[in-house]
Amino acid sequence: MSTAKVFREARQTLEDAGLRGGFLVRDLDSGDELGLEPDAVFPATSLIKVPLAVATLERAGRGEINLERTVTVRPDRREGLGPPGLMRFRHPATVAVEDLIYLAVALSDSVAADELFALTPPGNVAAELRRLGLDGIAVRHRTLDLMDTPAQRLPAGDEHLAQELAIGAVTAGQGHPVPQLDVSRANAGSARSFVDLLEALWRPSKISAPVAARLRELMSLNMLRHRLAPDFASDASRWSSKTGTLLTMRHEIGVVEHADGRTYAIAALTESRVPAAIQPAAEVAMGRAARMLRDLLRDSAL
Repeated sequence: MSTAKVFREARQTLEDAGLRGGFLVRDLDSGDELGLEPDAVFPATSLIKVPLAVATLERAGRGEINLERTVTVRPDRREGLGPPGLMRFRHPATVAVEDLIYLAVALSDSVAADELFALTPPGNVAAELRRLGLDGIAVRHRTLDLMDTPAQRLPAGDEHLAQELAIGAVTAGQGHPVPQLDVSRANAGSARSFVDLLEALWRPSKISAPVAARLRELMSLNMLRHRLAPDFASDASRWSSKTGTLLTMRHEIGVVEHADGRTYAIAALTESRVPAAIQPAAEVAMGRAARMLRDLLRDSAL
């Protein structure tokens, strides 16, 4: 299949699912890459937990943070909201910093992430990324700020109204009255910036080797595997990733390592125009479009 036809089919797959997206697939050995709008900037949602973990572990390596230190996490007014994790705990829990990193990355636990942000605030995480030579990812706020959206203030059953607001209010310059969806105010990045981060974790870089190894392990333990994993995980490949979801945003970044030694970093950042919280067709379309680009890149190298 020609390159032009693959690109047309990938774009049509996303269009049919009501998505616009920024995609990038990079061969981590040759550096060859293929993408669809790879420099388009999107709100980062929970993807920001990966650079947060990198910054925390880098500081620990310098002796600035003790990973064995424990913090007591207490339930707050958001008890019972959100995905499984500390947010649903009904009683105080004492957790070590190193275990908070595991919860933040592998389970996407936002309470755990904000305990880490208390140790390394957003501005410090951004500075750590600059020190490591990783540009293009804006770190501006804690993760629990993501929970304070119109969806949380609507009665059960009316979640579609928040989706409709999110879809209808975006401006041409990607401004938005919902701050978590405004790329000038939210944590944000592009497919390219997140692939650069993945490459720095999977190949020698300014990130220290023990930190990179730990992040690779944590991402391999990701419990959320309904998006790109069906297209990349198999007995002959290893898929390590991090997802991010908020209102109209559905993202995943990851690395697929094949038994033959070929390794690809993949970022799929999308925004939906469909006013529904649950969109299995969008999840399937994301994986299919990313797989088309990976297959084309892999075939072109043969």
